[in-house]
Amino acid sequence: MPSLTLAEARARAAQLSDVSYAVEIDLTDPASFRSRATVRFASRAPETFLELHRGQDVRVSVNGVAVDAAYDGTRILLTGLVDRNEVVVDTRLPYVTDGDGMHTFTDPADGERYVSAYVGIDITQRVFACFDQVDLKAPVAVRVVADPSWTVLSNAPGTQGAGAWEFAPTPPIPIDLFVLCAGPWHSRTFEHAGLPMGWHARASIRGELDRDFDELRRVTEQCFDHFGELFDEPFPFDTYDQVFVPGLNWGAMENPGCVTYRDEMLPRGRVTEVERRQRAMVIAHEMSHMWFGDLVTQTWWEDLWLNESFAEYMGFRVSEAAAGFEGTWVGFQVTHKPRAMVADRRRSTHPVAPLPEDVPDVDTASTNFDAISYVKGASALRQLVTWMGDEDFLAGVNAHLTRHRFGNATLADLVDALDDASPRDVRSWADVWLRDAGHDTIRVERDGGVAVLVREGKRPHRLLVTAYDDALAECDSRWVDLDDEPVRLDDWPGRVVVPNSHGETFARVVLDERSWAAVEDGLGSLEDDLARSVLWCTALDAVYARDLPVERYLDLVERHLPAERSSSIVTTVPQSTLGPVLSRRVPAAQAATVHERVAAACRAGLDAGSDPEGFTRGLARASRDVTELGRWLTEGRTDHDVELDPQLRWQVVHRLALLGALDAGAIEAERRRDGTADGDLGAATALAARPTADAKDEAWASLVGEDVSNRQFTAVTSGLWPAEQAGLAAAYLPRYLEAGPRWAARGPAFAQTVGVGFPAFHLDEAQLDLLREALAGELPTVLRRQWEDVLDDRV
Repeated sequence: MPSLTLAEARARAAQLSDVSYAVEIDLTDPASFRSRATVRFASRAPETFLELHRGQDVRVSVNGVAVDAAYDGTRILLTGLVDRNEVVVDTRLPYVTDGDGMHTFTDPADGERYVSAYVGIDITQRVFACFDQVDLKAPVAVRVVADPSWTVLSNAPGTQGAGAWEFAPTPPIPIDLFVLCAGPWHSRTFEHAGLPMGWHARASIRGELDRDFDELRRVTEQCFDHFGELFDEPFPFDTYDQVFVPGLNWGAMENPGCVTYRDEMLPRGRVTEVERRQRAMVIAHEMSHMWFGDLVTQTWWEDLWLNESFAEYMGFRVSEAAAGFEGTWVGFQVTHKPRAMVADRRRSTHPVAPLPEDVPDVDTASTNFDAISYVKGASALRQLVTWMGDEDFLAGVNAHLTRHRFGNATLADLVDALDDASPRDVRSWADVWLRDAGHDTIRVERDGGVAVLVREGKRPHRLLVTAYDDALAECDSRWVDLDDEPVRLDDWPGRVVVPNSHGETFARVVLDERSWAAVEDGLGSLEDDLARSVLWCTALDAVYARDLPVERYLDLVERHLPAERSSSIVTTVPQSTLGPVLSRRVPAAQAATVHERVAAACRAGLDAGSDPEGFTRGLARASRDVTELGRWLTEGRTDHDVELDPQLRWQVVHRLALLGALDAGAIEAERRRDGTADGDLGAATALAARPTADAKDEAWASLVGEDVSNRQFTAVTSGLWPAEQAGLAAAYLPRYLEAGPRWAARGPAFAQTVGVGFPAFHLDEAQLDLLREALAGELPTVLRRQWEDVLDDRV
């Protein structure tokens, strides 16, 4: 059955109103769960449909009368409706292990079971019968029957009674943000600003939650208070729980009153500075959704960006301004922005705010949870704030939130509010920034000794421009408005010039030869972390666009990474070099050499002593020295006296297995030594990475089962076909391309997992032809998008 279309959603929204749900869930049977939904609504017509995915023993009553409703496995046809209706759908539904629906997980560390409803776009119907569209917001009351020793969490405050948990009705919420988390959670609860709050995690990682609880509480309270200062509307829900859950497909999910995070964000061992900063950003991101996305929700998925761009921008802004995590925009520049620049050059690029008809159905909408909707959109909002001023921006946002509280809104609604608050022409700005795909290029040209900024494109830009001496030492900065006319920088004759030096706008930057030569010579000595991150971003983007030869980029890494002080840059540059740079731009025969050059840069960085943690993790990813890595594993610490925590230890195990220095027995011993879910996944990656045909066959066999979990799939594909084993792994590319549609049929999120698991080696022309042949066939929408992106990135 095709996914819900825009036309169907609009027709149903026009027909129905005053929707509410009373949901009963019984989790006591480990084979399947019982779901009973009572749906009350007003209707202007006698027919409509509810969504329900893979229901078993479905029983339906309409206005108190049992009916034999037509049901095709995804939709229940309702007939004979009157002005006011009550429909009850009682069914049994399957648990899942792929994060789309009622996800079940048994913790190998202690045997405890956890069951959580992870929903989202087009997924709530896998938990209970509903009108599965965001513009039919509704109160939801929940009753859950579960193991009495468990804690159950949902979108509203709950109490445990005789045999069940009862949750108060929510305010009207988008149905795709329902949540249910059940299991023997370890909970740390508190109250702030009169609101009950809590952090929760699996029992086996209670130590990690206790270790980080003070920081998690501090970040929560500081961000909460800061949003209270930014927004006129009070926090719109009655509780605020935050749960680290197993198997979540997203990094986090903004469920009203109960945010879920993938529990990899609560790592064992040390939490690095980069991980802490990223986690704080995500906490602020999800909290901002309580207003933008939950209180006020988009009407259809063309305005997905209204949720995600805003939350992404606020996540970086508020984690720095309120929670004290300096340098968040450095990470945004070097980690996030290059992905968005690449995405904006692919055939799949789209406007930040496409037209409704360009998102004709939910499957198409699922492809737009991408770097355009998140990163480019956040960049555009940052530029909007720079261009119109923070005070006017917030005045417009607050007017919008108040005007549409607990309702739905569109881009036009937001632009109207912003335009009313500003003397600037925000409507014209939105037309060129949000309605058109692609990005501008800002070039530095020379007229004699004078730098001239030239814009190629059509968007207005307000940006910081910085001038340096030839050693990138002394500098001056000023704001520049760049539009149709070039801007001469007559007051800086002979200077090295870097436009957009703090990343306030979203545009490609091309330096003149003199300025770029100074960057190649002096990047590591530049004092400004944010300016360095902009230049690393510029270099990565130039490699991806084939404007900077890989050899010159690697020279930059070897010369300047060892002196790097920013932990975000130290972490990202090796990851990017050994990830997308390697797979997209380096022939397979040179993969080992690239690893050795990155490893040398990381060793030099360790000798310099600037960021032992970051450089150690980079070296563990890059090293091909089995003696070095073996010594680390035996001694439990590195040559620079960095202890191997569980994450780092499994990275070393993975590298040794990939290099042929660990056999299956040694990997199994490590798995038993670890004894956790992380250990199981680490072992799966290491086993798949062994450089033998038998190891690859065993890894492939573990993927083909219908019940392979999302995490298991990712773990195995992370080891199966690395760039350094292109010759050995090449035989699995045709098998992967053949199996992809079958895997992707499980749902949009698993299709994303399949696409992300694409072989990591550089494709030759014959292999690119295989991919083209696969794309010529019938493919699920999300998988087609993933594979087209791979092709665009590698040709």
